[in-house]
Amino acid sequence: MSEFRIHHDVNELLSLLHVRGGDGAEGYIDLLQKHRTPYVTTTVSAHSAKVKLAEFSKTPEDFLRKYEELKSKNVRNLDPLVYLLSKLCEDKEMLQFLQQNAKERSESSANTASTTTTSYTLPQTSTKMSMQELDELRKKLGNVTASSNAPLPAEVTRKMLRDKHNKKNPTQPNPVFPNWVYDRPALLGDFITSPTPPGDPPVAIGTMPMATQEQALVEDLLFVLIGVDGRDITAQPVLGRQNRSFIVDSTLDMSIKELVNRILPVASYYSTITRFIEEKSSFEYGQVNHALTAAMRTLMKEYLILVTQLEHLQRQGLLSLQKLWFYIQPTMRTMEILASIASSVDKGECMGGSTLSLLHDRTFNYTGDSQAQELCLYLTKAASVPYFEILEKWIYRGIIKDPYSEFMVEEHELQKEKIQEDYNDKYWDQRYTIVQHRIPSFLQKMADKILSTGKYLNVVRECGRDVTCPDAKEVLYTLKERAYVEQIEKAYNYASKVLLDFLMEEKELVSRLRSIKHYFLMDKGDFFVHFMDLTEEELKKPVDDIVPPRLEALLELALRMSTANTDPFKDDLKIDLMPHDVITQLLRVLAIETKQEKAIINADPTDVALSGLEAFSFDYIVKWPLSLIINRKALTRYQMLFRHMFYCKHVERLLCNVWISNKDFRQYSLHSAKWFAAAFALRQRMLNFVQNIQYYMMFEVMEPTWHIMETNLKTASNIDDVLCHHTSFLDNCLKDCMLTNPELLRIFSKLMSVCVMFTNRMQHFTQSMRSERLSLEQGTPTQSEHAEEAEKKRLTTKFLAEHVDALQSDAGFEATISKFDSNFSMLLLDLLDKLSIYSTNDCEHSMISIIYRLDFNGFYTERLERMAIERSQKAAA
Repeated sequence: MSEFRIHHDVNELLSLLHVRGGDGAEGYIDLLQKHRTPYVTTTVSAHSAKVKLAEFSKTPEDFLRKYEELKSKNVRNLDPLVYLLSKLCEDKEMLQFLQQNAKERSESSANTASTTTTSYTLPQTSTKMSMQELDELRKKLGNVTASSNAPLPAEVTRKMLRDKHNKKNPTQPNPVFPNWVYDRPALLGDFITSPTPPGDPPVAIGTMPMATQEQALVEDLLFVLIGVDGRDITAQPVLGRQNRSFIVDSTLDMSIKELVNRILPVASYYSTITRFIEEKSSFEYGQVNHALTAAMRTLMKEYLILVTQLEHLQRQGLLSLQKLWFYIQPTMRTMEILASIASSVDKGECMGGSTLSLLHDRTFNYTGDSQAQELCLYLTKAASVPYFEILEKWIYRGIIKDPYSEFMVEEHELQKEKIQEDYNDKYWDQRYTIVQHRIPSFLQKMADKILSTGKYLNVVRECGRDVTCPDAKEVLYTLKERAYVEQIEKAYNYASKVLLDFLMEEKELVSRLRSIKHYFLMDKGDFFVHFMDLTEEELKKPVDDIVPPRLEALLELALRMSTANTDPFKDDLKIDLMPHDVITQLLRVLAIETKQEKAIINADPTDVALSGLEAFSFDYIVKWPLSLIINRKALTRYQMLFRHMFYCKHVERLLCNVWISNKDFRQYSLHSAKWFAAAFALRQRMLNFVQNIQYYMMFEVMEPTWHIMETNLKTASNIDDVLCHHTSFLDNCLKDCMLTNPELLRIFSKLMSVCVMFTNRMQHFTQSMRSERLSLEQGTPTQSEHAEEAEKKRLTTKFLAEHVDALQSDAGFEATISKFDSNFSMLLLDLLDKLSIYSTNDCEHSMISIIYRLDFNGFYTERLERMAIERSQKAAA
């Protein structure tokens, strides 16, 4: 069982039991994965479990009847379920919990029903029902029940199957038999029930001598054995899937009647088999059932030859009732097995793989009975031929030709061009899928490999190459599974190698990934410096005012004038202006399938227009078949990482610009420089924070993770491994860059916002100082520019030194810097505290290096320890 299946089943069970609290599903999943063993339910353990459950049940007969009914319908995993239930019966504590849970659920549903529904009472009648009326009512109810449980007529079933197929394949309608095939019952070979023709009543056979009775019964039996009513033995009409029963003349001698009743089951088996063959031979029931009925028809020919030989003996007067019983006995076992298989296939409504599963299970169940096993083996081999023909085309050429929807792999109409548009990778996962009930039980273990083999070859075929496995051999059913397992393994290895070589060598997958890394993970430093210098003014504009072709031209210029010019795939890089900023995009993605999803999606858009910088992102053109790996889902993850790092780089540039502009102030000897020193110190702390975060993301997260992925790609044996390694790389990068944790993401975004607001405030102050200086320089009287240069500078400096304190005091600048400092420190402490918690509790050890980098001299250690003590005290309280 896959990890995904375990997650799904545990969550379903918890929701059914209404279990809340505790460790949740994850705790149970971890326990299951630690303690699970490859246990296979055997026939012996299933039988003992069935007996144990029957003893535990209050109505053992009903339980056994239901078990046999499900068994006849070939229900999957029935025996493992019975074994599990028997183990639950032994656990008294579990039983008490389940009883209590059921009681609570019934009470809650009763309370809900009482509050939401109106109760009705039956009107009281003044008269009582008579016994005759009661019997009539019982008969009517019985007829209604029988009609509701009765199967659909054969023509209705055929029409439903035909419509289902035609809906799926409108260009290839199913062939159908002409109506006269079904309208002439005499062609079916089964009993025709008709009213007794008028005439003199026949003489009672009981009045005849014993020898005459025996001869008459032998003649009747020979007719009945081939589906024709006799004079003294007549067939009863059947409803649906009932077994045929017979009426024997009541005046018949008891000894003869007893022997007749021993032979009549063969006639009942014949009727069941004949009806099955005639019904399932229709095209609508698929090729497997058609092949099965053809094999049964061959066996029935031998049976009819035997009956013809017995008729020949009867005409010569050499056949007595005892001889007939003797000759018919070897055939009785064969007919019983055929009828049992026919009934099971009919009840289970089996087609394709489910029919083969039933036949395979029957073959194994008859171990020890060589004749019965040989018979079932013959039927299974014959029925599996069309199924294996479909299998061969799939695993050897990557083609599905399944006109009757019998094969385990189902094809869905999906366009590969949509991979670059949709935020999912459903083309690879959903173009071809496994249909569980169509998997023959003897191919269950190989189902995933069969699916993958055909998918790999199909991808190469879609690229215009005709591929055929060189080790292609005919697949034949055998009780020794190793024979076809080896063939499937060879086909799988070939398909894996063909597609992997095609992507790695001809389509240069690794080079493509390196190209994406250059741009989305900011690998090319000179390109980004040049690009951000060129687009700085353009990206400051509101996104609606930006002209995309101008950005594309600037991108082209930056690519040509940097080391990125050597990248052969640089022309596939494009500009993309997103509708949301990166934080909103990440929060929307993280809210998928959570309680907050609806609120976030339906939230009103912000009134603040996005700037070009906030909306900016790269996009990348990827063509088939590389789009299987680099799909829209993967590109969106790359975009998230890029936008996050690009914004950090933008904030770093803003802080560096503040540092450059602040250098001008050093020439002024300010009277009160306390606020000025505080602003400089805060700017340096912010710059230290942003640069360390960038270093952490690029050199401690992305580079090591990238090298791990590159190493894994070299050892990958198939395309699924490549997909897994690539997805794992992106997931680890997103997680370690704090982009999958909404709490850390919100704190980080606030820190970035504080840094941006601080730079804006500092730039505004710098511009005020420069404008003041310019006005002073223009207003200073000068007689000679060269002679008065020093004096002008001295006067300007003196004036600014005297008035700058008043300027900043009037604007509340000192209080503003102090507020920025307190907000930044509080948010940074909160971030470090949360990182400490996650690195300890969730074992995210990579994040702890951020703490060591930002708190390298223990500046925040004391306050972090104090916060940890307060948190533990609250938890204890």
